[in-house]
Amino acid sequence: MYRTHLRLRHKALTACAAALALLTAGCVKASAGEQTGGCRGDDHWSQRQQAAWLRSAVAFRDPTGRGGSPYQVAAVEIRAARTGDVRPLCEPVAVQVEFWSLTATATGTEMSSVMRYRLSADGSRTRSVDFPAGLPAARDSACTRVLVAAYVGAPLTQDQLPRRLTDLATVRTADVRFGTERIGAFRMLLPSDPTRCDTARPTASPSPSRSVTWDIHHP
Repeated sequence: MYRTHLRLRHKALTACAAALALLTAGCVKASAGEQTGGCRGDDHWSQRQQAAWLRSAVAFRDPTGRGGSPYQVAAVEIRAARTGDVRPLCEPVAVQVEFWSLTATATGTEMSSVMRYRLSADGSRTRSVDFPAGLPAARDSACTRVLVAAYVGAPLTQDQLPRRLTDLATVRTADVRFGTERIGAFRMLLPSDPTRCDTARPTASPSPSRSVTWDIHHP
C-alpha cells in the first residue's frame, strides 16, 4: 500500500512538472510573439514617447524648385518607424503638421501660420502631407522663410513657438528652438534669394491660419 501511494505521488509530481514546462514554453512563445508580431502597445505612452516615435517615422520630401512654386513637390511623410520596434502602433497617435511663413520686418520677425493638418498615424502605411499651395516664395525686396513641423497632441500655444529668429538670411534648422518636447521633427527652408532680405520695407499682411482634419483612413 505504501509503495502504491509513492507511485501515485510520483506520477502526480511528474504530471505537474510536465504541465509547468508546457506553461513556461507557452509563456516564452507568447513573449516572443509580442516582440515579433501584432502591434506595438502605446496606450500608456507620454507625449514625449509619442514624439520620439514620430521622430523616427517622419521624413521630409524636399522641394526641387521645378514648376511655378518652389514647394510644388515638397511633402511631409509619416511612415513606419525606421529604427527599433518597427511594428504599427496599437493606438493611433494624433499628429499635427503645421506650416509657417516667417518674414523679416523692421521690428523683428513676423511669424504666421499658413496651414495646419491634423491626422492620426500608426505607422501601418505612409501618410503624406503636401506643402500648401499658398506658401509664399521670397516676396519683393523681403526675406521670407518657411518653417514646417510635425508634432503630437494639440496645436502649439504661443509660448511653445520658436523665438529669437532674428536674421532670416542666415538662420538654419539647427538654430530653431521650440518651447515644447512634443515636436517630432521640423525643417527651416532656405529663402530663394537670401541677398534680397530687406528689413527696412513693410511686408504684406500675414496669411490666415487654416486647419484641415484627417482621420487615419485618409491617404
